[in-house]
Amino acid sequence: MNNLTPKKIVEELDKYIIGQQSAKKAVAIALRNRWRRQNLSNELKDEILPKNILLIGPTGVGKTEIARRLAKLAQAPFIKVEASKFTEVGYVGRDVESMIRDLTGLALNMVKTEYMEKVQEKAMAMAEEKILNLLLPPPRSRKISASETPGHEEAGDNYKETREKLRKQLREGKLDNRYIDLEVRERVVPFGVISNIGMEELEINLKEMLGNFLPEKSKRKKVKIPEAMRIIQQEEANKLIDMDKVVKEAIERTEQNGIIFIDEIDKIVSKGSSHGPDVSREGVQRDMLPIVEGSTVSTKHGPVKTDHILFVAAGAFNMSKPSDIIPELQGRFPIRSELGALGKDEFVRILREPRNALIKQYIALIETEGVKIEFTDDSIDEIASTAAMVNEKTENIGARRLHTILEKLLEDISFNAPDLEEKHIVIDAGYVKDKLSDIIRDEDLSRYIL
Repeated sequence: MNNLTPKKIVEELDKYIIGQQSAKKAVAIALRNRWRRQNLSNELKDEILPKNILLIGPTGVGKTEIARRLAKLAQAPFIKVEASKFTEVGYVGRDVESMIRDLTGLALNMVKTEYMEKVQEKAMAMAEEKILNLLLPPPRSRKISASETPGHEEAGDNYKETREKLRKQLREGKLDNRYIDLEVRERVVPFGVISNIGMEELEINLKEMLGNFLPEKSKRKKVKIPEAMRIIQQEEANKLIDMDKVVKEAIERTEQNGIIFIDEIDKIVSKGSSHGPDVSREGVQRDMLPIVEGSTVSTKHGPVKTDHILFVAAGAFNMSKPSDIIPELQGRFPIRSELGALGKDEFVRILREPRNALIKQYIALIETEGVKIEFTDDSIDEIASTAAMVNEKTENIGARRLHTILEKLLEDISFNAPDLEEKHIVIDAGYVKDKLSDIIRDEDLSRYIL
């Protein structure tokens, strides 16, 4: 994190997201401020709260991608939630605290995976010994009487020699097709106890609670050696890690580094009506307020403080304005950045420049069939023009339109690729116009493209 200066953060985001410089700058500063805060005294550290961000802009302009790439850069626990999935307490839907529980669960998986990787070598060695014990059970030790010949020592040597031969074969993969009997443990949950509970959060907590009381049932399975090795290695790795330490670190990461991206926040904005669904929408905002302000949420892993979690909210605000958000919640998103709509020039760059550019993705996909497709410069220009025109005449869905255009354009090639004799296909402007002529000609464009 030390070397992630705001400029470098923006440079990294530029590799995947075209334009939107002001939004990139805002999130880069917010991420760097986290590192700055970690380097302050404990007394001052707790006083500095994250500057939450509100991204405003139409769909498909890069709001979600900015937040997702930011979390990847920071290697921080990150979740995306849709505000429209939440409802006020008392209504049917998810309660807002569930996003903190989800974030904590994700952080736990991240930390556990890291800890598991550290013990994999040891776990593999232990799994190998267990597999060898199953293939060649150790001889039973017994007391040797004085009258017995010393042949038992020779038997022990033979056992060691055979075991080492098996070890060599196991490592070389020569035993991969052999089956062994393996005992697998699983918890027995009474039928219907969980499935009949409608509330999602109660279901999760009940599963956790019952898990501590219900007996584990052993089940014998016949599995191939590689699968057995994987199962045993996983079991041994779980035994080697200290779960109390994992949980403690996961909660700390959630509290100090967690990022929550709240999409479609404009969908829970009330426009002044005092009855109907707007009451519930405003209720969601009020339920969300203490979490964004900073409170303690109970999770199955322990209490989690939300004071220093970074919240990035986003919305198109087509039917409402950011000022329609309740004033208290507005104040919790002090940094606002407006993302501009994308046009033909941006589409050309999106098709060509990013590391995960759409053109590169489609070329790689078709190449798996042994067919190489090549896009000329004028074809990319034509695709961008068509996407911009369709967005203008129908619903503007931003860069997502490029996906629908390319799917339509490459439909025949993609379908016939395994059987094509022609292994090198050049796509030029003429090919694009020919394939998309119906879309360009017909006024009811949505019938073809959506």
